[in-house]
Amino acid sequence: MARNLPFGWLVVALVLALPLSARAAPPKLDYLFPAGAQRGTNVEITAAGMFERWPVKAHLEGNGVEVKPAKTSGKLTVTVAKDAEPGVYWIRLYDDEGATIARPFIVGMLPEVMEQEPNDDPKKPQQLPLSNVVVNGRLDKPGDVDTFAVKLTKGQTLVASLEAYRTLRSPMDGVLQILSADGFVLEQNDDYHGFDPQIAFAVPKDGTYLVRVFAFPSVPDSTVRFAGKENYVYRLTLTTGPFVEYTYPLAVARTALTTVELVGWNLPDDLRKFPVSPRDRTDVLTLFDPRIANPFYVRRDPNNIIAKLKATREEPLAVTLPVTITGKLERRGDIDVYQFDARKAQKLAIRIEACTLGFPLDPVLVVTDAAGKTLAQAKAAALGTDPSLDFTPTLDGAYRLEVRDLVGDGGLRHIYRLRIAPVAPDFELKVATDTFTMTSAKPLEVPVTITRLGGFNQDIALSVEGAPKDVAVTAMPKGITLRLSQKASFAGPIRIIGTSKDGSKRIARATVTELGRVTESMWLTAR
Repeated sequence: MARNLPFGWLVVALVLALPLSARAAPPKLDYLFPAGAQRGTNVEITAAGMFERWPVKAHLEGNGVEVKPAKTSGKLTVTVAKDAEPGVYWIRLYDDEGATIARPFIVGMLPEVMEQEPNDDPKKPQQLPLSNVVVNGRLDKPGDVDTFAVKLTKGQTLVASLEAYRTLRSPMDGVLQILSADGFVLEQNDDYHGFDPQIAFAVPKDGTYLVRVFAFPSVPDSTVRFAGKENYVYRLTLTTGPFVEYTYPLAVARTALTTVELVGWNLPDDLRKFPVSPRDRTDVLTLFDPRIANPFYVRRDPNNIIAKLKATREEPLAVTLPVTITGKLERRGDIDVYQFDARKAQKLAIRIEACTLGFPLDPVLVVTDAAGKTLAQAKAAALGTDPSLDFTPTLDGAYRLEVRDLVGDGGLRHIYRLRIAPVAPDFELKVATDTFTMTSAKPLEVPVTITRLGGFNQDIALSVEGAPKDVAVTAMPKGITLRLSQKASFAGPIRIIGTSKDGSKRIARATVTELGRVTESMWLTAR
């Protein structure tokens, strides 16, 4: 039986016998192309990488999508159910020697087409059959430019949105242009969602318009021409129909049935208010409607939920802790101010999300007393991150929190989600990677870092969920050991779980740096 272990970090030791014969390399997956499909369709995709043995097996996080290796090495057949939830699914390929990194595959709402070369010349663009479509493309060589022609009507708004770096981690800094039929640039964007561009183009007159895609490398180099490589994979959404930018508010209560306002383009009145139903064990809800081109997301939160109305230094908005606030700095120079009561020595955690949600706001947090004297402040530690602030009042009384942009900017997309709450005793688990391999030749030690928050001082016992029944789990002074029979083997998802004395459970999370994601789903290969 596992013992509770009162250590700030623990080690999970994974041991299995390894045959003396030489082992082949595990599979390696670099990217998928195309990197998505419409609901209710079957597609063949290329799994680019290295596969010494074929076929491999496929594991997918989520329901409604089936992945099978085709006869040809490096080819997969993907079947997407009609009722599959749109969004990102994660595909991992594996065999007896190990597993690949899990790569993203996006399930979309619109019909899809493949980019067809040659389409560099704006005089000879690829003609698109629809104005509501997703193009699966690739800038596969230096200097590559992809151009698409679409027929539009005066008064329409064409939304063109490129998905490449932020989800697929294609190493490209994309640029989007809208051109007239004779090649004049009418609108351009290169950094809307980080490196991924987006344009909402108001069509001035009936006719054919061109949408052009090219890119620079996401990591700048010495080249001066447009960049391209086989892994410059993208998905280009084009639509004159409803498209959602974000929900307002960005958070809803965990248990209550409520509605959110949809903010975007081409939204009819009956779609602007969208119902949200609570779901068990889901912190972030995926919302969608067959009339809307893209899925959108809202967070479920246990705090008091507020969508900011007016909050200025002259009239601060009074809030009761704990609280989650959705706010917007609509004009340049705007500063939002919230007032709350706090007790002496009460530790408060102040967290804001803006950059990490894809918005251009670079937040600065400032805590003052009721008279406006600055007591604490914070700004982002690195580009593309959001600040956090821990504050402990020295006196009972009223305090204020100011939210502003680092350079005083503002606008319709300067949105944020702010949380202010007393620090509650809790703990977090982290591991360095999401993929483990067990062998007997060299025992594998996986450090599990336990971070104790708010004075949490209970013992924590580690366990592994998902390992086969013939794995013996025992606690040791410095961790947990898994032992598997030499005749058995295993490959599959696991979760590392910490359980405190009071029964609270937390799941270890791993940062997958290559893809900029955090996951609770680990992969274990035992051989």
